[in-house]
Parts: sequence; structure tokens; C-alpha cells
Amino acid sequence: MATVAFCSQKGGVSKSSLARALAVEAARGGLTVKVADLDVGQGSTIDWHKDRITGSIEPHIAVQLHRGVKEALAHANGADLLVIDGPARADKDTLEVARLSDLVVLPTGASLDDLRPAVRTANSLRGAGIPVERLLFVLSRIGTDAEADAARSYISEAGYRVAPGYVPERPAYRQVQNEGRAVTEVRYPQLKAFAEAVIQALVDAAAGELVREERNGS
Repeated sequence: MATVAFCSQKGGVSKSSLARALAVEAARGGLTVKVADLDVGQGSTIDWHKDRITGSIEPHIAVQLHRGVKEALAHANGADLLVIDGPARADKDTLEVARLSDLVVLPTGASLDDLRPAVRTANSLRGAGIPVERLLFVLSRIGTDAEADAARSYISEAGYRVAPGYVPERPAYRQVQNEGRAVTEVRYPQLKAFAEAVIQALVDAAAGELVREERNGS
């Protein structure tokens, strides 16, 4: 089983949006998927899941609220992919999530208000022994190509990988999620292509990390 965790220091950086999209596209590709919503205070992905069920939207995604990553792993029920939607804050539990995940995705916007706490979170995880190869930044809610390039440079200079592409800031992404869909299920071809490219980059990164771990015998 592969485990991909989405972590952030703050809300509003598309953490849950990307976690949902990865789950949907993995399920569409034939994998059995479980999403663990670890934000017991909000449970926004639980609410999204209810909207998806109400709308009879396929593929079906199994989503469950958990108090921690160990509980989520214990209830993965043989899934091919466990997607962990972490709380909208980095805390002491974030390190445990990172240690037990194959890939840690750190979504961020382009503003310094987003970039600085995201990099601090990565620095904290790296300082605690999480391999830098296991950390991957994703750009989301981006306004322009120039904004994306500047954010990418900031993260690269800090010593971290950034996934190719970005998810632009568009109301259409919010609308489809209000319907229980993922950002990759948006109706506009160009916006769909933006989101799908980012999610494919996450799939490729997770697969690469699994291969690396197998070679290392871990």
C-alpha cells in the first residue's frame, strides 16, 4: 500500500482539494483508495464525501475521519492507496504522519504568507529526519505563470522539489467541489488539464518514492 499525506501550516492552500483529486484519479485508474480525514475539528473532506454520495458521483471514494495516522493505517482495509488529508496546521502529529507516509505533499500559494510557513514546515520535517526526497511542494491558487515561476524559485532555493505545473485560482474549482466533485472533474477542458497535470505529477512522485524504498529494502 502506498501512503500519500497532504500537510500544511495553514488553511486555504488547496490541501484538501489536491488530496481529493488524487483519490478520485487513482480510483478512476483502477486502484482501491481510502481517504483519511485527520481534521477532526472540521471534517471538510467528510462533508465533501457526503455531497459526492448525494450526487451519486462515480467513482466511489471511501472516506473516514480518524484521530491520527496510526488509526488511519489500521483501518486502511487493504487499499492500494491511502490518502491522508492532514489538519490545516502543522503540529506535533505532522511529524508522525510524515514518518509513516511514502510521500508528503506540501501545497502552497504564491504569496510569502503561504510560502514562508510551508518552507518552515518542510525545514522542521527535514530537521527531524524526514528525507528531503519524500517532500514535494505543489503550487495552487496561482494567478499567472510569472507568479508560479517566482514561487517555484523561492522553494527551489530553499532546497526542495516542486511538482511540475500548478493549479490556477479559478471559481470553477470551488464550484465543482461544492458539488462533491474533485478539481480534476471540472467541466472546462483547460482547467481540467491544469489540475490533471499536477495530479499526474503526484502519482509519478509517489511511484518513484515506492521504487526507491524497495531498492533500499525498507
